[in-house]
Amino acid sequence: MSAKKVLVLFGAVTLGVSVLAGCGEGGDGGGSAGSGEKGPFAGKSADEIAAAAVKATRDAESVHITGTGEQQGQEMKLDFSVDNKDNCTGTLTGPEAEADVVQAGQAVYLRADKAFWKNVLKAQGAASDGAVDKLAGKWVKSDADEAGTEGMCDKQAVVAALDSDKSERQGMKKGKETEVNGESALTLTKKSGNGEEFTLYVATEGEPYILKAVNKGGENPGETTLTDYNKKVDAEEPPADEVVDPKQVQG
Repeated sequence: MSAKKVLVLFGAVTLGVSVLAGCGEGGDGGGSAGSGEKGPFAGKSADEIAAAAVKATRDAESVHITGTGEQQGQEMKLDFSVDNKDNCTGTLTGPEAEADVVQAGQAVYLRADKAFWKNVLKAQGAASDGAVDKLAGKWVKSDADEAGTEGMCDKQAVVAALDSDKSERQGMKKGKETEVNGESALTLTKKSGNGEEFTLYVATEGEPYILKAVNKGGENPGETTLTDYNKKVDAEEPPADEVVDPKQVQG
């Protein structure tokens, strides 16, 4: 088992994607361009603003993503910095378990506590105290043939969830202006028939970056915040003596 597969089992890979992709769940009509509006979005509809936000976020060199959400009824948290050059550092937190992740180029490493590895190995039917002890606190490297850049360590994959189908981000409505971490933002909202509500917060100064996305109701409630656009991501491979052979995950 590689670090990539462990991330999938942990469930946090889909956290940010599901939260950000909330705008693809139905809708109740597109927001129209307002008359007499001022500012960078004057004369633009909510859908046009959403499209601009997706493009700006996709084009940014890097971003810091923090989020909370539910996976199979359990709360998950993530805190990641990712860039367009396959560099990534972050932490995944679940019920009574935590894991650190580093991706430097095409190599992915995961370091987790005993609770994390015990849960993962148990799910794979390979749990043993010996394996858990060998893995806990060590870095586990991805297998060479699975050193792709899917999941939360691929910035573009996260943003792509917003733009895989342009119709998915249509039917939004303009809301009020507010602030997200001290930055001015315009809210865009969308409701679906199943009671789910999605709110997107778009920066009104500078590039129209996505600053926050919130899903309420539905199957994937959660919240994601995006900050530190275009800041350097310092990701370095761990020392060789701290890396464990991923085959040991099999026990």
